[in-house]
Amino acid sequence: MRCPYCSADDDRVVDSRLAEDGSAIRRRRECSTCNQRFTTFERIDEVGVIVVKRSGEREVFSRDKVLSGIRAACKNRPVGSETLESLVGGIEEIVRAAGRDVTSEEVGMATLNALRLVDDVAYLRFASVYKGFEGADDFAREVGNLVKATAPKSRS
Repeated sequence: MRCPYCSADDDRVVDSRLAEDGSAIRRRRECSTCNQRFTTFERIDEVGVIVVKRSGEREVFSRDKVLSGIRAACKNRPVGSETLESLVGGIEEIVRAAGRDVTSEEVGMATLNALRLVDDVAYLRFASVYKGFEGADDFAREVGNLVKATAPKSRS
């Protein structure tokens, strides 16, 4: 490991411990040349999930791409960054469980379902882009579906 301070490649591990719920190892290192300490993380290099887009193009699943889409939908909404990370983690789990190849539609629907549970406005924003809304009628239809799916049933 190359020291970020002096670029020397001689260091020693001072401390190791599990991080990120056991999915990574955090290591504190000390440079033998300049004696500065720095932290590194060791993670499993997972086999990438391939997303098959509508055009037939194939690309590796990008957690960052999903997070940026959710962030855009949640802009100026009362949704914390921990919630966003949790949503993306859940979506990533669903995608990985689906197998090595998933469609962009599966990723989009998993994202919509996750947003539906967190914030109605963020859900509508994401749905408007994902489903390609062209007018107010599309929004009205989606709001109707959202209210129908989330409203509690009244007892008569």
